[in-house]
Amino acid sequence: MNVLLVTDSFPPTCGGSGWSTYELARGMRERGHQVLVVSAAPATRGSESETTYDGFRVIEYRVFAPPVPGLRNYLKNERTYRILSTRLQRLIADERIDIVHGQHVMSCVPAVEAAQLAGIPSVCTVRDYWPVCYRSDLLHSPRGLELCPGCSRAAGIQRGRPRTGVTGLAMTMARIYLEGNLRRKQTALISADAVIAVSSRIAADLKARAPVLECARIQVIPNPVNTAAVCARAAATPPIAGPYALYVGKLAPNKGTSYLVDVIKRADLDWPLVIVGDGPDRVAFEQQAAHSGKDIRLVGWLDPAETATWLSHASLLIFPSSGPESLSRVLIEASALGIPIAAMNTGGTPDIIEDEVTGLLSATPEELAGDVRRLRSDTQLRTRLGAAAARHAREKFEASSVAARVDALYQDISASAQLRRDKSASAKLRRDKR
Repeated sequence: MNVLLVTDSFPPTCGGSGWSTYELARGMRERGHQVLVVSAAPATRGSESETTYDGFRVIEYRVFAPPVPGLRNYLKNERTYRILSTRLQRLIADERIDIVHGQHVMSCVPAVEAAQLAGIPSVCTVRDYWPVCYRSDLLHSPRGLELCPGCSRAAGIQRGRPRTGVTGLAMTMARIYLEGNLRRKQTALISADAVIAVSSRIAADLKARAPVLECARIQVIPNPVNTAAVCARAAATPPIAGPYALYVGKLAPNKGTSYLVDVIKRADLDWPLVIVGDGPDRVAFEQQAAHSGKDIRLVGWLDPAETATWLSHASLLIFPSSGPESLSRVLIEASALGIPIAAMNTGGTPDIIEDEVTGLLSATPEELAGDVRRLRSDTQLRTRLGAAAARHAREKFEASSVAARVDALYQDISASAQLRRDKSASAKLRRDKR
């Protein structure tokens, strides 16, 4: 089968969704499929080029989207959908593609539209809340832990008290645009032959927040992670003097880093806390850390190999995320390595961590501090949870088994599509004979 993966990012420079796409591509190749990758991303200059990564052909579209509020949103959404859909149609014909699989917010809509016009099956993977939230994070506000019950007035969608004048007109236009944008994304999911939600929480929330998606075929299949490679890489890393606790991720409101310093103070953690990451809240975090009296070390963004070194030798991973995490790659990799985890119970995290079995889950920052304290003081608990987490990660998230599930889905929807084509051809033949 010739598979076209359309993604927002791909190695060597990418985040979790890009690496998950790569693992899927690798798994499909191992199962005998031909895989072509198209990567689309916004840039200050538009361009098109072809490169290779690990033997995969990668066609890179850099879409012109300057950092101008409003204009950038339109260019990297609606304009990109139109341009990319046209180019994907040509690729489908030229490369004789059998199935198209969109991987993220910029790529799913044009992937489905191009596949429909070409008459071949399509799949969309949903890794966060972009089909129901323009910002993709469901945060009601940058402060606190409350998730948005719908679309907030701040996001310009919910109809509040009408305003007049220029402000009222601007808000109305913004609301119309945002409603149309989400409607187009949801229409793409309905039109796809299948939708992969990477966690059970994502699947449930899509249908709850957008009832129109009830008719979509949504299947829960997690992100693939090469757990064997994670463990092999860890075994090859030089040791780091410990013990230490670790946080890996963005310094941003939805990641809960605003209360991370308070958590380790409440826990009275006497180990160093190492922060691998960066983000918009770094300055505020550094100020908190400086006045905390705790040993907090910010090492910034690191490449995967350096991050793996810190992760491999951590005595404890703290996951304070307050946003509805879809399915954290950091948690899966830490679990595969047997690192004990204290995490907030949010989004798809319970798909990775079973409380008191493969880690500790908490509902509030205060509870998280208590869990950190428990793990710090109980060596046997750390050992038990880490061993169970490693077994669970290998069984559920190993890339080869996840790829097998996606392959089975491809085969099923391809067979269904062929059946529809056969029925349509038979019906046309009967009409022609009349």
